[in-house]
Amino acid sequence: MASTNQIPERLVGFRVYNENTDLIGIATVDLPSFDAMTDTVSGAGIAGEVESPVLGQVGSMKLTLNWNTITQDGAKLYSQKGHTLDIRGSQQLYDASSGTYVTQSVRLYTKAVPTSISLGSFETGATTGGTIEMEVLYLKLEVGGKTIVEIDKFNYIYKVGDEDQLSSVRSDLGLA
Repeated sequence: MASTNQIPERLVGFRVYNENTDLIGIATVDLPSFDAMTDTVSGAGIAGEVESPVLGQVGSMKLTLNWNTITQDGAKLYSQKGHTLDIRGSQQLYDASSGTYVTQSVRLYTKAVPTSISLGSFETGATTGGTIEMEVLYLKLEVGGKTIVEIDKFNYIYKVGDEDQLSSVRSDLGLA
């Protein structure tokens, strides 16, 4: 029986795969944020204004890889085309019931295109500090093997857990 008193603590480690290539470089990853597209609604029946989100529509989503050094595999992301990134991690949880540590998988699968590349700098005995910023077109986040969120901008998909928030929109547009 699984414990219900697990305290999530930290990311133990992660790896970045690009097109099935493991370890494309040593980096940290700044994950994208989801900012809903909004419009201001005002008028009769509303006391003031409401900033209303447009169902399932999100603004630009950026993912940034912050490199320690320049590598040939990492440089493949400079190509102006879509790249498939699979970022897999292991999270540590403390199981308060048993007094033990357990791990849980976390996976961010994206399809993205580069929008900004900085090679960083050369300094003796230091990292180069280069970055690649990418526009995320597709994103799927899983924790413990369960989908948390899936966004596919070109296919009108915005799912949170099992709730497909754009199902009716696809049907209305003749896409489903």
